[in-house]
Amino acid sequence: MLTHVKKLALAALAIGMVSQFAISEAEAGYGGRQYYSSWSYQPTRSYHYTRYYYKPVVSAPTYSYHYCISYPSQPRYVYYYNPRSQQYWGRYDLEGTEGAQYSLLAEKDRKKNLEDIPESAFPAPAAMPAIPDSKDGIAIEPIKDKPGDEPKDLPYTK
Repeated sequence: MLTHVKKLALAALAIGMVSQFAISEAEAGYGGRQYYSSWSYQPTRSYHYTRYYYKPVVSAPTYSYHYCISYPSQPRYVYYYNPRSQQYWGRYDLEGTEGAQYSLLAEKDRKKNLEDIPESAFPAPAAMPAIPDSKDGIAIEPIKDKPGDEPKDLPYTK
């Protein structure tokens, strides 16, 4: 029969072995404060999209999300769309210079339909903006996978 001390030692050993193989949600490509889903294709409207999930504050119990949309007619850009306000609010330049890839639209230029936003409304690309609704200034993580690429961390769906 195992003594109480031996049982505790075996339990600690088992926990240690399991933790060696466990990875955090953030290391797995999802979870943490912010992450992107895998890319999907919307066949009736002919575009690829991913969801950008974020927590405005670290302690938020649930995630909010925005859509990131890539149109075949403009493969250089990924447009950020807020489903709550139903407006496009900026775009990410997949071919831009690292650290200067995001064009944040002025409030007056944000529209429900992308075709209602003139090209001239997009300012010169700059650094990624802060996580939406956050107060701590942490920047949005840039997109790592292009539409149609095999994602690095999550299963790809079409």
